Amino acid sequence: MTRRIGGVIHAYQKYDPTAFPPPNQPPPDLVSPAFEQAMMYGNYRDLTEEELARAVKLDPSQIAGLGPSLDMMKAMLEERRRKILATYETKGVQKKAGKAFRGTAKNLSVPKEMQKTFQKAVNYEQPYMIEQLWYRTTDDNSDLARGLMQLAARMSDKHNVEELATKYHFTGNESMTVPKALEVKEELEKIDELLKQLEEASKDAQIGVIDMELLSEFAQPSDMQQLEEMRQQIENMMREQAERQGLEKKKEGGGFRLTPQAYKIFQSRLLQRVFSELAPSRTGRHEGDIIGEGAVELQQTKPYEFGDSVANIDLPQTVINALLRQGDERPIRLRSDDIEVHKTRNHPKCATAVIMDMSGSMRYDGQYVNVKRMALALQGLIQSEYPGDFLKFIEMYTFAKLRTPGEIIEMMPKPVTIHDPWVQLYADMSDPDISEAEIHPHFTNIQHSLQLARRNLATCDTPNRQIVLITDGLPTAHFEDEKLFMLYPPDPRTEQATMREAAMCQKEGITINIFLIPSWSQSQEDVRFAQRLAQTTKGRVFFTSGKDLDRFVLWDYVQNRREIIA
Repeated sequence: MTRRIGGVIHAYQKYDPTAFPPPNQPPPDLVSPAFEQAMMYGNYRDLTEEELARAVKLDPSQIAGLGPSLDMMKAMLEERRRKILATYETKGVQKKAGKAFRGTAKNLSVPKEMQKTFQKAVNYEQPYMIEQLWYRTTDDNSDLARGLMQLAARMSDKHNVEELATKYHFTGNESMTVPKALEVKEELEKIDELLKQLEEASKDAQIGVIDMELLSEFAQPSDMQQLEEMRQQIENMMREQAERQGLEKKKEGGGFRLTPQAYKIFQSRLLQRVFSELAPSRTGRHEGDIIGEGAVELQQTKPYEFGDSVANIDLPQTVINALLRQGDERPIRLRSDDIEVHKTRNHPKCATAVIMDMSGSMRYDGQYVNVKRMALALQGLIQSEYPGDFLKFIEMYTFAKLRTPGEIIEMMPKPVTIHDPWVQLYADMSDPDISEAEIHPHFTNIQHSLQLARRNLATCDTPNRQIVLITDGLPTAHFEDEKLFMLYPPDPRTEQATMREAAMCQKEGITINIFLIPSWSQSQEDVRFAQRLAQTTKGRVFFTSGKDLDRFVLWDYVQNRREIIA
């Protein structure tokens, strides 16, 4: 036999190369669901293994034999349901249930004052009316009370039998008693629930959603043992991936705790998602055509100009220019017009203060979660790409407070503590008897937030200073010296104080970028205020949905760094 080139090729049954999982398939993301839960509820509550398993979507193809096992279970349950439907009929049992209900009602003797209500309850088959009559009886052990309870039971049986007949299509001939019909109904509902659980598990490998005790009523012990082994395999894989992704398992009481490593992983995934959604031309580090003093990042060169750093000289191209000019003349003498230098991208130091609205209206549509997601992404961008930049976060509500990055996830919209349609409140915060805890927290104090941002940016030694103001509308609180005013509906006095503080920011060279996100209470006046604030301070206003907030803010931050230098 001649030797075949290429050796032996094995063919496997049911092998689909497009569906076969590659060996480098990325692991399931355990960090993002944990952080999303923390941002939603404002705390780092430890996650149980069950909560983590339900939050994570797995690829069933990663679990060997899972798909066929679940399919086998579904086929077994569907066959069991088919046999039941092909065995029984329901017309006879409906007549039996109706006859039992009417017979019980006919044999029950009720007082004259209850007769009208009783007859109505029986005719219209209303359980709540039977319950009302039972409460009107004076003795729970009387014949009337026990008879009403029996009548309510017969009515419930009749309704359940009718539901069985309408919910399922029976094609058999065997009649059923009422107890048998109720038993069949319970069994069919169990099968439906298990089929739903198996279908869900086949999509994301969440075997934990399957009621194993319920499934054991229908499946063989060997099949249950195989499924239990797969469940244990998935739990071990989840535990291993959790440890790799920074989720630390507690020694006492179980559960997983988020660590700083998980924090960094979540930020990097936020950045990947944000920049992957940008236009195809906006990729990589987003280099622009800015030439100046900085790190060598561009391959292009240019002729030397006075002031260029000699550290960026392109020596090979410089020597080639001299050779082209001199020809065969030796020695080679360099002149200034021979020198080529690398084009460089400038990395200016930029100072930014982010004001995050956490007033009562930010709870609408979960906007506060989008704000916190944006803040974490911006911090991750600056740490990874622009580590020399200055960044401060300010929480805005009735007051303004500096927040560290570690406190961002714990921030929550302030509860609305006053619901009057017209509010005119004043507090002298210089009074030692008045504390912040006594002040209604849900108002929006843009003036105090701008003031706090301006004071923090004033210490930065860079001309590139900006404020990112994220809010959903007009200010409703402001300070005049130590006096705090809380005015709703928004008052012109509050807007004037806010505009004065914005003008001081402009005077110190601080740019204000306003990101206006939608809210249930937003009106045209909110939009006009944002435009007036941007025009007065020569800033910018962006109208964006909360879900796109992180993408808009990050892209504007990168663009703004370039535009300031240009």
